[in-house]
Amino acid sequence: MSSRETRLDSRPDSRDPDRDSNGNAGAGAAGEGSRWEGPTDLRLVPPALAVWAAAAATLGLSGRWAVVVAVGSLLPALVLLAVAARATRRGRVTREPGAGSTDGDSPEGRPSGESGAGSTDAGLRAGRADRGARAGRAVGRARVLVAGGAVLLCAAAGAAVAGLHGADVRRGPVPGLAREYARIDAEVRVTSDPRTTRPAVRGNHSAPALLLIDAEVMEVRTPDGPTTRVRTPVLLMVAAGDHRADWQQLLPSTRLRLAGRLSPPADDGERLAAVLRVDDAGEPRITGPPTGIQRAAGDLRAGLREATDGLDADARALLPGLVVGDTSRIPPELHDAFKATDLTHLLSVSGANLSILLFLLVGPPGSASSAERRGLATLLGLSLRGTAVIGGVLTLAFIVVCRPEPSVLRAAACGLITLLAIGTGRRRSLIPALAAAVVLLVLYDPWLARSYGFLLSVLATGALLTLAPRWSAALRARRVPGRLAEILAAAAAAQAVCAPVVVVLASRVSLVAVPCNLLAEFAVAPATVLGFAALAVAPVAPAVAEVLAWVASWPVGWIATVARTGAGLPGAEAQWPGGWSGAALLAGLTVLAVLLAPRLARHPWICGAAGLLLVLAVLRPVPLTRIMTGWPPPGWSFALCDVGQGDAMVLAAGEGTGVVVDAGPDPRAVDRCLRDLAVTRVPLVVLTHFHADHVRGLPGVLRGRAVGAIQTTSLEEPPEQAAFVRRTAAAARVPTVRAVAGERRRSGPVEWRVLWPRPGPGGAGEAAVREANDSSVTLRVRAAGGLTLLLLGDLEPPAQRELLRGPEAPGPVDVLKVAHHGSAFQDPGLLHSVRPRLALISCGADNPYGHPSPRTVAALGAAGARVLRTDTDGPIAVAGAGKELRAVGRS
Repeated sequence: MSSRETRLDSRPDSRDPDRDSNGNAGAGAAGEGSRWEGPTDLRLVPPALAVWAAAAATLGLSGRWAVVVAVGSLLPALVLLAVAARATRRGRVTREPGAGSTDGDSPEGRPSGESGAGSTDAGLRAGRADRGARAGRAVGRARVLVAGGAVLLCAAAGAAVAGLHGADVRRGPVPGLAREYARIDAEVRVTSDPRTTRPAVRGNHSAPALLLIDAEVMEVRTPDGPTTRVRTPVLLMVAAGDHRADWQQLLPSTRLRLAGRLSPPADDGERLAAVLRVDDAGEPRITGPPTGIQRAAGDLRAGLREATDGLDADARALLPGLVVGDTSRIPPELHDAFKATDLTHLLSVSGANLSILLFLLVGPPGSASSAERRGLATLLGLSLRGTAVIGGVLTLAFIVVCRPEPSVLRAAACGLITLLAIGTGRRRSLIPALAAAVVLLVLYDPWLARSYGFLLSVLATGALLTLAPRWSAALRARRVPGRLAEILAAAAAAQAVCAPVVVVLASRVSLVAVPCNLLAEFAVAPATVLGFAALAVAPVAPAVAEVLAWVASWPVGWIATVARTGAGLPGAEAQWPGGWSGAALLAGLTVLAVLLAPRLARHPWICGAAGLLLVLAVLRPVPLTRIMTGWPPPGWSFALCDVGQGDAMVLAAGEGTGVVVDAGPDPRAVDRCLRDLAVTRVPLVVLTHFHADHVRGLPGVLRGRAVGAIQTTSLEEPPEQAAFVRRTAAAARVPTVRAVAGERRRSGPVEWRVLWPRPGPGGAGEAAVREANDSSVTLRVRAAGGLTLLLLGDLEPPAQRELLRGPEAPGPVDVLKVAHHGSAFQDPGLLHSVRPRLALISCGADNPYGHPSPRTVAALGAAGARVLRTDTDGPIAVAGAGKELRAVGRS
């Protein structure tokens, strides 16, 4: 080995550590033979944070204040840079020979060769050392000043760009028309793929699913005004009806002519100037086709959907989502499972997708810039620069096909910067690449600074680059296998930094996120690669694409199984305080846990106890839950679930068995309640009437349980909710039957009689009332131990009075489920007749209807009833009878 080679091997801080003694790129630190990485380069991190913070703060400000922020950052930056330049010049002057005295003369002016030369030389050396130290300090101060000036300059740039973008949104007539809720005719250009909202329960009805489309208004005209050409971003809300498929097929860059009513956006700091609700969503009126690139991307995505048409439901829904972020086929319950397990990042195209593709091209990251790289580039004989060019083309194609979402843009920017490093043969550092990507992306699109998706993406990537390697090394030091240590550290690091942000959005923490991500990780790469292969060949060989999609359905099915199984665990999610205060609390606890982890790892019994507690928290065995929470109490007979503004009740009918009366508005809420009660078999579901707040949760009752039948009222009003019940029951292969007044049923220790609705003149199949609330199936129940209950559904006073006049008058009961969530409309005669000891009200906290009415609560109390309500007491369970009667809430 030559002396030059020896010096390079022994000095990791040499001028170009990525080149060996022969000048070959990548044979040094980035190669296989050397794993030295040096300290993390964080110099670009403060400027990136400054750009991000300034842009996020300025977007919500007026133009005047945006100028103030920009100038207020620019002027100090210029001052700091000027002072730094002066300090640098002073350091250079100080370092020059002769500054203050000559090198050849003594302080007294005598030649150095005369008497006292030794002391003079020592003094000169000391003087030079002192000047060098002063110069070094000056240069150090200059560097600090330059760094501060660079941060302020970046902040000024972020504020200026954000101010310009914010002013652009507020420019033109559209914002003013939105504040007036004006009707307009407009020509718009579509800028995103249509996406579907989830049906939302609004009182009695379920709001129809809408299509949301981002667009730019290119031309606007009011009924009594002139036509104005603009370029203003808006959100289209379309109730597509029978033409939903036509609207869903719209591609970005398509131009449309439409009419509708404007309204202001929910937040002044949004990218949108207005929301445009389209009037008559018939067939879309297209005035300009999409661009050729968007058509090609749309054809590729459509080809992937067609290739998955023959797969099972989960694979058909998930594979397009995993590959290109197309979630249009994913049903709500599967999406909820991915949310509960924190796997939703797999459904939004992220850097992982691009990383997998680049991994195939360039090989493992440690050899990506090395001549010994092991990717497809080597097999194809591509040079480093050729590899970079192909990777760049692949990255740009990835952006077009997957759409420029925040995570896609971030991944693409990091990938392009890394590919540039590969092409030039220089060593790359991914933390500076990530910081540079943040700077470039925020300056290009400052609205990303307020995007939670962008924040989560950057946090996850930063954790993978900083925390994960250290945690992986710590695990390997404790004899964890290398590959398992890397995967476990990556999942834990990403979860640790992202969980506080998720809390801000969802007020919950997933306890199964890390194991579910670990189990799903093994299937992500093959599913992604096979999915992209099917996407690529679908236009030319549909049959081959179908085969590839079929093979990809195996790992995709595994991911779906992991999500469903994890979400099905009783303690998959834990409620957590929302907002930034909850996020700060969780972040503090996470930091504390990380700091204590090394010490706790020395005590195996502590680690074992912590693991056991986590397992028990996730599995939540009913006996332990009862001991810890006291709910449900032993021997419970009746439970009123807390499902928000709606009704859902359970009658205990044996071990693990319960008769369910109503299902509430949310499948997740009723499912969680039934899990807490350990109900796995439901012989009968009684839906008192078809209002959405009583029936939309039906899928949650059916999820993972054996259900015998569904009984409904005879009045199918509203018809869309009745149709929903029929579809849901048919999909689960559960029969439906009609309730008939006077019929008696029994299941285990519980028996009940249907009191209402009575048949009308047309016979038993026709109800005597034509209003949904007054058609509520009303039950008088006798449970174990002689407990009696009256369940009124949403009966209004006219039906309540009729109920008292018939032969099936209820008489006194122990428990009354108060009608219609405790509304003010109650018949005093009924309350006097039944004289309940317990009055239970199901209502949502801060509901807009004012339920329960203070007048109703006062009347119940005056009648001697103890009143409990789910908005303050949580779920309520009733046990015992007679003198032993008691109700237990879990607030």
